[in-house]
Amino acid sequence: MSIRINQEKCIGCGRCEGVCPGTLICLEKKSDGTKKAKMLYLRDCWGCVSCVKECPRQAIEFFLGADIGGRGSTMTVTNEKDILHWNINKFDGTKTVIDVNRKNANKY
Repeated sequence: MSIRINQEKCIGCGRCEGVCPGTLICLEKKSDGTKKAKMLYLRDCWGCVSCVKECPRQAIEFFLGADIGGRGSTMTVTNEKDILHWNINKFDGTKTVIDVNRKNANKY
């Protein structure tokens, strides 16, 4: 499992850096003085998607590998109050959105 950070979309807010449980993301200063998120050790990412859920600009994509049925699809997340929209961009160009209510997401 892995993520990709789109440097053009990244606004350097640092939210991804703050939530990564493996401390694998840092803010890197660019030559123009801006800061952008950078993944330090991609192979160590275990796919918790905390950074994907926290990114306000959808600058972080999570790859859904064949091992979990994704076949190369990617996922980003948008927030709307208590609803998370899991945006799945499939390998064939189609898109699917799965809505998750944050209030009920962890109830058993």
